[in-house]
Amino acid sequence: MNFHAFRNKLTSFALPLVVATLSSCASLQTEQESTQLYVFDCGDIETRDLSLFSPGFNQGVTKQFVNRCYLIKHPDGTLLWDTGLNDEISAEGIDVWDGAFHLSVKNPLRDQLTDIGISPTDIDYFGISHFHGDHTGNANLFSQSKLIIQQEEYDAAFGESATQYGFAPESYNALDPSTMKVISGDLDVFGDGKVVVKRAVGHTPGHQVLFVDLEQTGPILLSGDLYHFTENRTLKRVPSFNFSEPQT
Repeated sequence: MNFHAFRNKLTSFALPLVVATLSSCASLQTEQESTQLYVFDCGDIETRDLSLFSPGFNQGVTKQFVNRCYLIKHPDGTLLWDTGLNDEISAEGIDVWDGAFHLSVKNPLRDQLTDIGISPTDIDYFGISHFHGDHTGNANLFSQSKLIIQQEEYDAAFGESATQYGFAPESYNALDPSTMKVISGDLDVFGDGKVVVKRAVGHTPGHQVLFVDLEQTGPILLSGDLYHFTENRTLKRVPSFNFSEPQT
C-alpha cells in the first residue's frame, strides 16, 4: 500500500472516532450544563391506623409508605432535599408512636450516595421539607453543607420546645445555626429559576417544598408532606398531627 492509500485508509478509521469523540463531548457538556435529579430510597414506613392522616376515616386501616430523598445536581452546585430515616435503623426496623408506625431502612443513604460517587462533604446546600424525624434522620451527615430553612421552622426546631412539634433534635444536633440560610418565603437557590424552595406552611410551622425544572421532563414539585394522598387534597382532610389546620 502506498503512502497516499495508507493515509486515506487511516483517515477512514479516524474520522468516525473523531465524530464519536465529539459526540461524547457534546453529550457530556449537555449533561454538565443541565439540572439533574437523583431519587433515593430513604426507608419504609408502615402506618397501622390510616385515620391519623384523615380523622374520622379509615380507622384501623394499614398502609405502606415509601420515604424518599433527592439530590439535585445543578451546573452551579448540588442540593440534597430531605435526609430520610436514620441509616442506623435496620431492615428489621423499629416501632414508634406507641406502635402506630413501623420504620425500617434497607438501603442506607450514605451508601447510595457513594454508589454515584458523592460524599456528604460534596453537598453545597441541603434543604429539609420539614423537621419530623423521617425527614431529618441523616441530617447530621451534612453538617458542612448550608441548610436552607424557613424562619418558623428554624425557631421551632432549634428552640427549647422542639419535641412538642414532633421533632427529634438528636437527629440534627451537629448542625451549626450560624452557617444556615434562614428565609421567610421562596428562594431561587441558583438564581436561574431551575431550583426554587417554596414556602408551604401548615404541616409544620415552616414546611417548604422544592420546585425543580428539568430540561427533559419539565417542572416538578417535591411536595414533602404538603399532602400525603390525593384524597387529602381533594377532600381537604388534614392529618391529626399537623401543626395548623387552617394553614394546611
